[in-house]
Amino acid sequence: MKILILCTGNSCRSQMAYGFLKSMDSGLTIRSAGTEPATQVNPKAVQVMQEIEIDISTHTPHLVDEYLSETWDYVITVCDDANETCPVFLGKVKNRLHIGFEDPSYAVGSEDFIMSEFRRIRDEIITAFEIFYRESIKR
Repeated sequence: MKILILCTGNSCRSQMAYGFLKSMDSGLTIRSAGTEPATQVNPKAVQVMQEIEIDISTHTPHLVDEYLSETWDYVITVCDDANETCPVFLGKVKNRLHIGFEDPSYAVGSEDFIMSEFRRIRDEIITAFEIFYRESIKR
């Protein structure tokens, strides 16, 4: 099963979803990418994933073009429709899904508040991807 998770910057939500799915089932082939990839994975995303013992510290952002020639079982966009334009994947894909989340990297305020936003989005990703896995992968 091949799954590509897309976002704009590929530094936060898509990386957390990738890390979580891979922790659930190491047999899945999972990649994440963005249309405008950042230079590194957001350190706060790394931190909140480490809190639940999932290590994404070695992940790196990738440009979606790297994966256009491959065939994917699922391409899942995780951007927030209200605030962003979701990437469109023009490659070969059997199933396209959108599971949107707010971008916690836009949170402003105290460090405690910002970290609480990263944790909230992490937990929303876990809940949504558990449902996706149970209903689409593990049937």
